[in-house]
Amino acid sequence: MPRPGCLLLTSWCLLAILSGCLLAAPSSGTISTPSTPGQRPVVDATTLDRKLLMGYQGWFACPGDGSPLNSWFHWFQSATPDAASANFDLWPDTSELDVAEWCPTHFTRPDGSPAPLYSAYQRQTVLRHFQWMKDYDLDGIMLQRFSSELSTPALFSFRNQVTENVRAGAEALGRVFAIMYDISGHNPSTLVADLKRDWTYLVDVLRITESPRYLRHRGKPVLAIWGLGFTDRPGTPAQARELIAYFQRDAAPQYRVTLIGGVPTHWRTLTGDSQSDPAWAAVYRSFDIISPWSVGRYGDEAGANDFQRNQIVPDLAEARAQGPEYMPVVFPGFSWHNLTGGPLNQIPRNGGRFYWRQVYNALSAGAAMIYGAMFDEVDEGTAMYKLAPTPAELPAQGTFLPLNIDGYVLPSDWYLRLAGQAGKMLRGDIALYTAIPITP
Repeated sequence: MPRPGCLLLTSWCLLAILSGCLLAAPSSGTISTPSTPGQRPVVDATTLDRKLLMGYQGWFACPGDGSPLNSWFHWFQSATPDAASANFDLWPDTSELDVAEWCPTHFTRPDGSPAPLYSAYQRQTVLRHFQWMKDYDLDGIMLQRFSSELSTPALFSFRNQVTENVRAGAEALGRVFAIMYDISGHNPSTLVADLKRDWTYLVDVLRITESPRYLRHRGKPVLAIWGLGFTDRPGTPAQARELIAYFQRDAAPQYRVTLIGGVPTHWRTLTGDSQSDPAWAAVYRSFDIISPWSVGRYGDEAGANDFQRNQIVPDLAEARAQGPEYMPVVFPGFSWHNLTGGPLNQIPRNGGRFYWRQVYNALSAGAAMIYGAMFDEVDEGTAMYKLAPTPAELPAQGTFLPLNIDGYVLPSDWYLRLAGQAGKMLRGDIALYTAIPITP
């Protein structure tokens, strides 16, 4: 499933809104304010404040990539890399890959040239992703670590190498990274013990928190757990309380963190996607930071406006009253036709306007940090990295989604450029624009 007026103003938000009212482009158009890539050679790793962090799945593998999997992972349903088994709707722009990085497929482009994919096990490829983050002045990522996979030796080894690749990219390119556990599909009986054990491994063996690029906040490393409290995810209130207490204060000092909870959209009311047990109310409010999931909860700019009014504004007020910080989620669009048979282009991107409206809404409500879903999620069509812009760059076989599907002529890097501008707006480097402040 999709993982899933300004009230309560801070002084920064008020200033940004006043500036935005004077400088913003009309909602029907854009202005030509040039982007300045690579403005910050090094991102501040001591705080989450004023940061837009994207989720990084890092789960793509292929035969011959050197990994213990030695098979297609997340790209295809079978060992045959063809249209009939494709799991993804967006085709990544692989034009910058070296031939040594190619994962050969059965696809060809309309001109007859090969259409390769990539593996996140290859360090060079992950380093290139971090180069893009630097090029477009992005802060960094939260690396998804799917806890249910970690008991399988080959997947454990694969995930650890991707983690090492991410660390190398962040350190080489001056970005930040942190771990986000996704507990989907985890055995409920071992959930608590497995997360504790794996975090100990990451700290003691991989030593990730010793990296100068591992993100810290409130003086501690940042760690996120996504999925607690959802109706279709494992975990009881008692298990959640134990995990939160462990990571916040019960663990030895080297394992303690500033803990983000990736919580249900309706965490505040215990309805909808949230379990209804009243004990969850205190659990959600005990995270250091809460990040309610919003992917797929609305499908256009009008829906995003309703979501701001009905969810973000009261959520932010409740968080401030109860203590946690608040990190809303934004996403560019959604499509999982090849994965599930759903409609192609289920939630249209509208040339970036859908994404921009969400960022504007989050900031105008007073949010001081944002989670972007996702950097590389092509399976569910939320990817922000470089993508095939037109059918000419797509394979001639299969059904995939080009960036121009909604009638806008866009470059492959358009969503990286938008995220760079969103980050500048979040930091107060530019005014709060109601409309996209750059042109393709």
